[in-house]
Amino acid sequence: MELSTYFEPIDTTIVDFHSREFHPTLGDNIVAYTEKGRFPEWGSARLALLGVKEGRGSADNPGCAAAPDHIRHRLYRLAKPHADTSVVDLGNIVPGAEMRDTYFALIEGLHQLIEAGLTVIVLGGSDDLVFPIYKAYEILGRVINICSIDSRFNLEGGDDVCSDNYVQHIILQQPNYLFDYVNLGYQTYFVGHEMITLMDELKFSTKRLAEVQSSLVGAEPLVRYSDVVAVDVSAVRQSDAPANANASPHGLYGEQLCQLARFAGMSDKTSTFGIFEMNPSLDRNDQTAHMLAHAVWFFIEGFYYRQNDFPHRDKQSYKRFTVEMHEQGIDIVFYKSLKSDRWWIEVPCNDTERRERYLRHTLIPCSYADYQRALDNEIPELWWHYYNRINN
Repeated sequence: MELSTYFEPIDTTIVDFHSREFHPTLGDNIVAYTEKGRFPEWGSARLALLGVKEGRGSADNPGCAAAPDHIRHRLYRLAKPHADTSVVDLGNIVPGAEMRDTYFALIEGLHQLIEAGLTVIVLGGSDDLVFPIYKAYEILGRVINICSIDSRFNLEGGDDVCSDNYVQHIILQQPNYLFDYVNLGYQTYFVGHEMITLMDELKFSTKRLAEVQSSLVGAEPLVRYSDVVAVDVSAVRQSDAPANANASPHGLYGEQLCQLARFAGMSDKTSTFGIFEMNPSLDRNDQTAHMLAHAVWFFIEGFYYRQNDFPHRDKQSYKRFTVEMHEQGIDIVFYKSLKSDRWWIEVPCNDTERRERYLRHTLIPCSYADYQRALDNEIPELWWHYYNRINN
């Protein structure tokens, strides 16, 4: 079906503005869907933006469906982030009579865009929209990693998909195309030790809030490894992002979220970046909308600094280091990009069929600190984690 079938135009007041501060603005470099029947040409685009005004799956945060245009209102007025900036704004997914109808439209629209090679920014809407985003990759038969920047794990029970349990519903899909689920910024008093134990048993990757805040650089490899990066606004502290019914006094600072968004933009692997659970009815002077517009801006800036930097494609542009682990009797192979100085670690796969299935996942982004640990004859925790995940 034609991609335009799933979308409706955005309000023209969003694009009809004149900035007194910047010229050119980001909005000057966005081709937007503002008139029915005049859907933008997207086939040659690299970066697309779309909104999903769906909030029926949100837990205790009614009103988040109205977020996309509020974020756009601030985003369009920011300065152009890069000389080559060009974004196509496809408008908003047409809301369905039922939630599953909206899911279907998002799945079909997103799968067409990803298949065509576009990177997509999704403005929600509620957090459960990550489930249909996953389903779009499932149609493509692509095994993926999802990184959730969230104060909670979203692993609660329930037959119907909602923002509290969408991860559980993804896990239960068969056949399953989720390789790893990463949570950055969880807060223990919101999840409890039983959930933390469950995440360990599922061999998922997690970093609690204090770990992320103490080292954003340490979180970067997990973001770089992800196909989908999803932001729940409740991950940001209430003083920086009041527009969420589940906001907490503690969380990431706005500028920390922006740095993580830039990491996602710079990752050649990330093809969907989403922001969810912003509730305009709880905002103060557009504070949250403005902060999230900044996060999207940083993602776009990072996107235009991508280096085509993923050693799975071409190892000739990388320096190879082999570290002999004498005590363990194994060798660990590292790759360092000659373009960006970023590091990867190679995880062997002992099964031919699994090696083919997980081909994109056997080279794991890592840090220079992981290389240093190996030199000290200590196998990096990252290597053990993904070795067990790939081979078991």
